[in-house]
Amino acid sequence: MSAFHGVFPYLVSPIDADGKVMEAPLAALCEALIEAGVHGLTPLGSTGEFAYLSWPQRKRIVEVVLEAAAGRVPVVAGVAATATADAVAQTRAFDALGCDGILAILEAYFPLKDDAIEGYFRAIAGATQRPVVLYTALAKVPNIAYLKDASSNTGRLLSILEATEGELAIFAASAHVPAAVMLLGGVGWMAGPACVAPRESVALYEACRRGAWEDAMVLQRPLWRLNQLFARHMLAPCIKTGLSLQGFAVGDPLPPQAPLGPEAQEDVRRTLSGLGLL
Repeated sequence: MSAFHGVFPYLVSPIDADGKVMEAPLAALCEALIEAGVHGLTPLGSTGEFAYLSWPQRKRIVEVVLEAAAGRVPVVAGVAATATADAVAQTRAFDALGCDGILAILEAYFPLKDDAIEGYFRAIAGATQRPVVLYTALAKVPNIAYLKDASSNTGRLLSILEATEGELAIFAASAHVPAAVMLLGGVGWMAGPACVAPRESVALYEACRRGAWEDAMVLQRPLWRLNQLFARHMLAPCIKTGLSLQGFAVGDPLPPQAPLGPEAQEDVRRTLSGLGLL
């Protein structure tokens, strides 16, 4: 696979009431996103509710996404753990499955010092030769080649770009800042909203790549309405509701999260309909 760039939707994790991965809806979602022109797929990101999944569930989700992608786009799987040994084991397993990259996430129960955090990410990078995407963290390791920044702080991004002198490619996180991040030199964005608005996200990316910034801002503004929607309601339940309205039977959010109530569901329906996404 070539260098990562463009739109990488954070996939939802469809799980049924018995705890089994709903393989057909997940594969159908991957197929629809690829047909819409996305540049990669990211299972087990924040929208994928990784914190509520067992290891067998995580592994099967990644297997299904790899099977659905069939090499057409890169698959960057999320690795998240509180224990370094667990993160290393996940990384090696996803490497063996054939993932094209790893999204490294640290789950910290107790506060950690900087050297401990760096050690965690170094351990993940050392467990694979594939590219590693850091989630709002930074380490000087050869195959840590990408940073996904969720701060929405353009000054912070400029500082990172200056400090790393082009060693890290930057992905945006939220749907309301991609144009700004691309203008600063970013290479795309990884975000859950791209699941429900893939074509619009790809169109925005292409406008940015052309340097058509006025067109990009016209495309950017409607995506801000998605961010406002997710700010009013929890991210994963909101996106699962939106996908269900679009015909993808991805199931309910994973406990202890609760499904959206009737008013929130109507808010999602009204917003997506107003954006032409239904």
